[in-house]
Amino acid sequence: MGNSPASDAEFRPKGDDGHDSPPPDFAPPPDFDTAVTQVENTYQFSDSRKLGVTGSVFLILNKMIGTGIFSTPSGIFAATGSVGVSLFLWIIGGILTFAGLSVFLEFGLAIPRSGGEKNYLERVYRHPKYMATCVLASQMILLGFSSGNSLAFGRYVLYASGSTEPDGWTARGIAVVCITFSVVLHATLPKWGIRLFNVLGVFKVVILLFIIFSGFAALAGHRKVPNPHNFDHAFRLERGDGYGGGGAYAYCTALLRIVYSYKGWENANYVLGEIRNPRKTLTIAAPLAVGGVTILYVLANVAYFAAIPKSDLANSEVIVAGLFFKNVFGDSAGARSLPAFVALSNLGNVLAVSFAHARLNQEFAKEGLLPWSRFWASNKPLNAPATALFLHWLITIIILLAPPAGPAYNFIVDLYTYPGSWINGFVTAGLIYLHYSKRERWQSPWHTYLPIAVLYLAANIFLAIVPFIPPDGDWNAEGYPYYVFPVVGVGVLLLGVVYWTAWTKIWPAIGGYKIVAERYVDADGAEHIKYVRVYTKGN
Repeated sequence: MGNSPASDAEFRPKGDDGHDSPPPDFAPPPDFDTAVTQVENTYQFSDSRKLGVTGSVFLILNKMIGTGIFSTPSGIFAATGSVGVSLFLWIIGGILTFAGLSVFLEFGLAIPRSGGEKNYLERVYRHPKYMATCVLASQMILLGFSSGNSLAFGRYVLYASGSTEPDGWTARGIAVVCITFSVVLHATLPKWGIRLFNVLGVFKVVILLFIIFSGFAALAGHRKVPNPHNFDHAFRLERGDGYGGGGAYAYCTALLRIVYSYKGWENANYVLGEIRNPRKTLTIAAPLAVGGVTILYVLANVAYFAAIPKSDLANSEVIVAGLFFKNVFGDSAGARSLPAFVALSNLGNVLAVSFAHARLNQEFAKEGLLPWSRFWASNKPLNAPATALFLHWLITIIILLAPPAGPAYNFIVDLYTYPGSWINGFVTAGLIYLHYSKRERWQSPWHTYLPIAVLYLAANIFLAIVPFIPPDGDWNAEGYPYYVFPVVGVGVLLLGVVYWTAWTKIWPAIGGYKIVAERYVDADGAEHIKYVRVYTKGN
């Protein structure tokens, strides 16, 4: 815990009637998307300003459109080796996102509190007490890094400068500068950090629309390269250097990267406090936003295939959008400025994620969940979460520099996305249980039909299990053994169980206390949790 008993007292609610029975659906700290939303509200929204359908659509859509669509299509096509299959998987990704949205809407409208998955898992999996909290904390803290977008920033900066260097140490060095700049800015000038990532967030939407319309021009023959004929025999599987050769493992990794690109749809749950009539508004706005992003993503991939030959696309790694611009507009200085805008959108994403994950780290510390909690929760000396930002920076740097020289982006994306399949699987299984357990007395304004829940559960089981099955081709095709990211991902989740054992069993047995969750309400009326030590008699 890292706190003395005296320091815990200030967090105890007045009139508390006991320590042994904290409610199962208490409000945990916000996850990183919630953190971004809350911080944006602090500086942009007033309490009287509520969003309707249109505002909610654009808020969710802006959160969903990240930087993955400018980088992941290469790895997806390389894994499948088929134009038609790749496009079909992007559509499947949209369908699965709709299914996941339904599951989360049912939970979110029934438990309209910040925290997302934590609320839902703790509502279902109440025993062993606090284990779900520790597992999720392990995932969010240890795998909540900004490495992927930092590396993409480095690659696009090099590409815009005219460098042809592959994914090597120079790009990673620029990535280190990117994440360091982000955390230093947030630690010293947090308001300016927020303003900057809001401004830079516009670039990704503008660039995506620009790519789509340029793709229509490429289909009409306006490009600087010969027609790649990628849509001739679209479902033919390509074999050879740079291709994964198909198979369950390849399709699984391709789908994981698509899930990464769609991330942000969960924001339907995280804007509940900002909208008018959440049930009516979200049931219209969230599907419209997800449907809109699905259409944009499919059209963007059509644009890539219209201008980039298959072999070049399969080996382009992070810089898919840069290669597209080159093939459509040539290699002039003006054309090279377009990848620079992609780099800026990457920087904006790093700024957003680094601040929000750091705030999440700080909230865990304020709860008393982390060792040396007071240190990680500190806002000294500049009234910013500098120590929590440092923790995020440290994890990001480790993930950036730990992989051997060579392509690392796909590994980082897979590692970032993979544990979520386990979490979402347990969330969905929990919802199915609530539907069929009469003693739970589950009620929600939104209902997810069983086929939809089963589809989403089956998809997450597929994504969680298949990466352990050896691929058909080279076991080191991505530059690292196929089993590394699933082993590390599951290991991090299990590390949460180990920490739970030490935190709630071993250390209390030695210290003569027990861990209890206590509720308190802050000055703004928001409910929080503090995990405190309650010493037994004689200690």
